[in-house]
Formats: sequence, C-alpha cells, structure tokens
Amino acid sequence: MLVIDSVREMQQLGRSLRYGGHIIGFVPTMGYLHEGHLSLIRAAREECDKVVVSIFVNPAQFAPGEDFSNYPRDLERDKKLTADEGVDVVFAPTARGMYPLGFNTFVETEGELSSGLCASSRPGHFRGVTTVVSKLFNIVGADIAYLGQKDAQQAAVIKRMVKDLNMPVNIKVMPTVREGDGLAMSSRNSYLSPEERMQAVLVSRALLRAGELVSLGVRDSGSLVSEIEKILRTGKDIRIDYICVADPETLEPVSAVEKEALILVAAYVGRTRLIDNMVVTGDGRIGSLSGVGSERNKI
Repeated sequence: MLVIDSVREMQQLGRSLRYGGHIIGFVPTMGYLHEGHLSLIRAAREECDKVVVSIFVNPAQFAPGEDFSNYPRDLERDKKLTADEGVDVVFAPTARGMYPLGFNTFVETEGELSSGLCASSRPGHFRGVTTVVSKLFNIVGADIAYLGQKDAQQAAVIKRMVKDLNMPVNIKVMPTVREGDGLAMSSRNSYLSPEERMQAVLVSRALLRAGELVSLGVRDSGSLVSEIEKILRTGKDIRIDYICVADPETLEPVSAVEKEALILVAAYVGRTRLIDNMVVTGDGRIGSLSGVGSERNKI
C-alpha cells in the first residue's frame, strides 16, 4: 500500500492509473476510521480495480469554535486498517498542500441543499466540503466515490456539485453502519462520556419509532416530528438542533410522506453533535439512500 502526502505525486499516480485503464474507487474521509468507513472501502474494493482513501481533516469545513483542533486523529492506526482492507493508496495531504499560500478559490452550491438543516448550525460548512471534495476528485482522478448515508445532506450537496459541474465521477451512497444498539457510527462518538453514550442511542431509536409509525399508516410529517421530539426529550443531556421530513434529493421539507421521504435528525448529546436519518416510503417501507440520485457525468 502506498501512502502519499504530495498533491502532485497523487495527481500523477491517479492520471497514470486512469491512462492504464484502471477504474479508481475513492473513499474520502477525515480519518479516525471506523466500521462505517471500512464498509465503503469494501464496496470500492469489490467494484473497482484500484482503491484510494484520503485522510484529511479539512479546516475549511469547520466554523470558528468548532472541534477542528480536537477532532480525533490517528494516522498510524488508519494506515493499518486500510492496509488490512487491501487499499492501494492512502492520500494523506497536509493542510498547506491542499490550501497553499494565496489560495482563494472556493466551490459552493446554492439553494435548499446547502442552506438549511446542518448549514444553519454550521455556517460555511458545505462550502468547505464542496471545495475540498472537488479538489480531491481532481487530484485523485476518481471514477467512483463512495459516501455514507449518515451524512445525507453532504451526499446530496456533493451529488449536486458533480451534476452541475459535469464532473466525471459516479457517486454511490452506501447504507449507514450502526453499533449493536443502533447508534450510527461516527468518529465523533469518541467524544461521548459513558452516560452520554447511553443517551445517544435515543437518536436512532426515535428514527426507528418514526419508521414504525409510517409502517402503521402515519404519513403526516408533523406527527412524525412530534414523536421523535418526545423521545429525544427523555434524554436529559440531549438538545435538539433540528428534526425534518424532507425530499431525499432536494432536502426541501415535505408535509407528508407520499412517495419517498428522508427523516433527518441533528441533536447535541452533551457537547457532541450527532446526525442521523432514515428513508421511508409512502407504502410504509424503510428504504436506503443507496439507490437515490446516483450521478455519472461523462466527458
């Protein structure tokens, strides 16, 4: 397994692989890998000739006062995990390499996708995401990029960017991987105290209850939101950021579950902000984002 920290070297390797006819599967991460990341790597390994994983804690997507300096990092551990999974290349650039002196170009989507939900709590976050992901796609030369459903808004924003800018990348959104008790896996789970960890599972339980209500015939978004809120408020250290029932592609709020809808939750457990979501359908099924809005722009 190659470990590369040079932007130029990674770009040259990516170009060489593509010229050689290899399909490059790409998993962008901020490191501190967990089973959710590894599931994306396995999907890429199964479908692609070469697998590249980026490990980069992107300063551009953290607002002032957020946890950039404290975000968990363990590159040596990550390198072992990726090697064990058969990754071909780990791209671990420096901040100066990605944002050299004089850097002054940003990529930004507009509209509901990048202005509501998490964007309301994290100003500038998605501009940082789209900027770094567009750079990574250009550097790595990815054919297929694998993203997790847990970060549903981020996935939707990236798909829109790829479509609008005619990027030759296929975006695949893979199901959320969960702990045994249902908590969505996240690097930030490491922040939780034992007592907070016990409360954190209420997020996934509340979503599961909403899914049960949909299967029982409840379609009204207000009723689903109220039930989720009631469950979350049983956690003494939980502070709700938002609960929303939205169109899974546009993320615009919907008043009822008709065809397909995405139920999204963001909440603070203590000082740790957690996000999770669930896809539900008008006929009462619980779905997945894995088949929603995959884009491939050919040039």
